[in-house]
Amino acid sequence: MTTRPPDSLAPDTAQPTSGRPPEQQAGLQAGLKNRHLSMIAIGGVIGAGLFVGSASGIAAAGPGILVSYALVGALVVFVMRMLGEMAAANPTSGSFSAYADRALGRWAGFSIGWLYWFFWVVVLAVEATAGAVILEGWVPAVPQWAWALIVMTVLTATNLASVGSFGEFEFWFAGIKVVAITGFIVLGGLAIFGVLPGSDHAATGFGNLTEHGGFLPNGPGAILTGILLVVFSFMGSEIVTLAAGESSDAQRAVAKATRSVIWRVGVFYVGSILVVVALLPWNDPAIEKKGSYVAALDSIGIPHAGEIMNFIVLTAVLSCLNSGLYTASRMAFSLGQRGDAPRSFVRTNPRGVPQAAILASVVFGFVAVAFNYLWPDTVFQFLLNSSGAVALFVWLVICFSQLRMRGIILRESPEKLVVRMWLFPYLTWATIAMIGFVLVYMLTDDKEGGGRSQVLLSVLVAAVVIAISLVRERSRRKDTGDTEDTAEPVAPR
Repeated sequence: MTTRPPDSLAPDTAQPTSGRPPEQQAGLQAGLKNRHLSMIAIGGVIGAGLFVGSASGIAAAGPGILVSYALVGALVVFVMRMLGEMAAANPTSGSFSAYADRALGRWAGFSIGWLYWFFWVVVLAVEATAGAVILEGWVPAVPQWAWALIVMTVLTATNLASVGSFGEFEFWFAGIKVVAITGFIVLGGLAIFGVLPGSDHAATGFGNLTEHGGFLPNGPGAILTGILLVVFSFMGSEIVTLAAGESSDAQRAVAKATRSVIWRVGVFYVGSILVVVALLPWNDPAIEKKGSYVAALDSIGIPHAGEIMNFIVLTAVLSCLNSGLYTASRMAFSLGQRGDAPRSFVRTNPRGVPQAAILASVVFGFVAVAFNYLWPDTVFQFLLNSSGAVALFVWLVICFSQLRMRGIILRESPEKLVVRMWLFPYLTWATIAMIGFVLVYMLTDDKEGGGRSQVLLSVLVAAVVIAISLVRERSRRKDTGDTEDTAEPVAPR
């Protein structure tokens, strides 16, 4: 017989009579409050990459980097709308992996779930090292490796304590990021028009957008280069749909987060970069030397701008570590729940925390950190490159899953379709085409560690994982005598 995943939308199996997501019946607790989810949704889109990676994008595309951010931002908005449609109908800690399992087949849920877990384990190592560099600069008596160990240990303890403690830490981490970006935009906006008290910055209006070689000083093609440089700084916006599985009002939280993603991307990314390129000429050497935000703050006379930005970047790093460990463990929990990972990952302690899933994720995170110190240019570089395109793979899977899940939701529980993808299915297909174009364009980036190596190595790793999933599924069907396809047929719209 066909084994239906536990995340089915069928009324008799998917949603218990209490209305809680199925994971909560399995041991997870509804420990995340609405304010936690709201701030996770807002802060999840603000990664450390925004603060430290925007300078290279500005150098490559000039003021045209705004178009790059806007295009990638639109891509994220569309993907989140699709994910929100599925997550509002069936909140689950497996999120897109569980939906792929149902819509595309067991192989898809298994593969994208493990690839996503792998991505976040590598991110743990990257962010732990980045945080350790900042902390060592403040307290050089403690070596960098010790800071990385301390940071990972503290945030592991936080995640093991309870989901509420994770939510509380993330609430304050995200709050600092939001306040910092908002303050930067307000101060920068006042300086642009020459009305910032105490600043000797000459009012420039938006003249810097068209001067110094024009809006596209390096030509229209630089917009595509800019896209490659900024696309991965948006990864993390989908975390709120995983966290919704541990909320008492998941449907409302997901719908709210999905609808607010437009202004979040517009304000935090496009808005803050607009301030930078309006305050300073795009080719000002200070942007690359100090970083875009530090250079902008220095230009308007904000004292200790570097130290302030280091604190904000550290906060963003800790936020990414905190949410990355949470995300990896919940994906491992969901995989275990569907029989695609060790059953021990499903067991929770009395506080409703999947302890084994967290510890397994952090152990691999520690191993990756060790690789970063022992073999940074070989083993760890391979890990980075082989996970580099996973974000785009995740977005593609979300798109294809939504194409099929719309019909499933309409057939089984039409009242749960409270969030709808715009212009379905045309905009979904357009989004797939956009993501495919980015992946193909990455293949033209042949520098060392560039887009080509990331795509090819990520495809190699994905192929291995898919092969494992197909072998497991064939073995499972042979044992049970099941020859049916587990993917659901598409119902009429």
